Amino acid sequence: MRRFWIVLIICLVCGISGYFYFLIKPREFPRFISSNEEIQGEVFNRDIFLEKARALSQKSYQAPKEVSNDLKKLNYDQYRDIRFVREKGPWYGQRKPFEIQFFHPGALFNSEVMINEIVQGKSRPISYSPFFFDFGKNEKLENNSAKGYAGFRLHYPLNNELYFDELISFLGASYFRALGRGQKYGLSARGLAIDTGLETGEEFPIFREFWIEKPKRWVKSITVYALLDSPSVVGAYTFLIRPGSVTTIDVDAVLFTRKKINKLGIAPLTSMYLFGENTKNRFDDHRPEVHDSDGLLVWNHNNEVLWRPLDNSKYLRISAFEDNNPKGYGLMQRDIQPSHYLDFEAHYELRPSAWVEPLSEWGKGHVELVEIPSVQEIHDNVVAFWVPAKTIEGGQTLEYKYRLYWSRQTPVDTAVAPVTATYTGIGGVSGMLETHKRKFVIDFDLKDEDVLKDLDSKKLVADVSASEGKILGTHLMLNPITKGVTLYFDFKPNDKVSELRAVLRKEGVPVSEVWSYQWLP
Repeated sequence: MRRFWIVLIICLVCGISGYFYFLIKPREFPRFISSNEEIQGEVFNRDIFLEKARALSQKSYQAPKEVSNDLKKLNYDQYRDIRFVREKGPWYGQRKPFEIQFFHPGALFNSEVMINEIVQGKSRPISYSPFFFDFGKNEKLENNSAKGYAGFRLHYPLNNELYFDELISFLGASYFRALGRGQKYGLSARGLAIDTGLETGEEFPIFREFWIEKPKRWVKSITVYALLDSPSVVGAYTFLIRPGSVTTIDVDAVLFTRKKINKLGIAPLTSMYLFGENTKNRFDDHRPEVHDSDGLLVWNHNNEVLWRPLDNSKYLRISAFEDNNPKGYGLMQRDIQPSHYLDFEAHYELRPSAWVEPLSEWGKGHVELVEIPSVQEIHDNVVAFWVPAKTIEGGQTLEYKYRLYWSRQTPVDTAVAPVTATYTGIGGVSGMLETHKRKFVIDFDLKDEDVLKDLDSKKLVADVSASEGKILGTHLMLNPITKGVTLYFDFKPNDKVSELRAVLRKEGVPVSEVWSYQWLP
């Protein structure tokens, strides 16, 4: 009997110990590296990375090999049926603050990229393996001939500590996009834009290879190195990613040019604008607005803040805002009211804004906005980037440093009242509409009580101008709904393109953003 109780107690102790071990043990059994074990791989640091990019720039461009036909011919549904299995991921179960997952090549993503991890200063490849994926109904692809991945994404407990949300993804050419807390994917960034909007056609650089620093347990950031390649340029990109309510990415881009570049676009942002409150060519759609971004914000070195509402007209529109060492620019999603979209699947009100803040002197140049006509929301039709004024020749080395902010609100305080809405329609007095005029109605989020008192005293005035045509009937009033200020004016166009501007001034000093609008005949 005594032996029975001894055996029972031993079993209970072992059972309880096993239970707690199960709770705290890694969910897989990765091979941990002891402090005394030598890491296998090649030494990797920034100097070696830059030299690798410089050496590549001195060779002729070689386009990446495309995947086999069985992957290339996958349709949309077949490609979506290939899913990464989180529990098989290389960092899963290692109690890291970040996890990495891969995109399988195929369908639209026919180029393979190489991915490496950096551990204790040495890099080693994460070779392609079908083990990472569930192929669904594509069982024949389990033995495919892929050598690399289409891209990757990093996950982080962004919204709560129990779930690893998707934080940032690098997929296709040099595209990447990120999220802050409470956001859903919308606009994208790119490594570089070349000859965008030119008749000669656009060149799309690619990120050919990545190196990712494997994070330690308690870090709050992660570093990614990316090798950019194209017929015109090779780039060595360093991304320092800090997740949070506002996710920031510090970008250090060193460019080695192979040949002369007609138009170099630094820190490009790419977004979608189908229609909104100011769109003249309406869509037959039940939703009031459809867009990932609704305006371009530019803060120039003279401390002037410009707001350009996005539009989707019948013609290609290219706008340039000249500057010298800009303070920043971004494609913003200011309208965050769900009732303004009525799309409870897409949730356009949760799409982030992206702001570019230079961290080095960029010199003279201009922020360029390209708006491409579009009839479908699946296409990105808006691009904004910085174009240096100096001529870009072959054999040059250029460096640009900047910080990218992904946020719900404007991440910088410009100290002036923002433009919150733009409306337009047939001009003239109500009931006596004049089709040869155009009426504009602009809402400013101006709620400074001292400034609003000056509305009646005429100390607060609207300064409105047009490069072509005439401005008529300017009127400024308090908006009882927004509690801000609304500006009304009529514009009588001629047959020329006109740049319209409007700003609120108190005793000659600007107290609002400069509303900027391009009128096409």
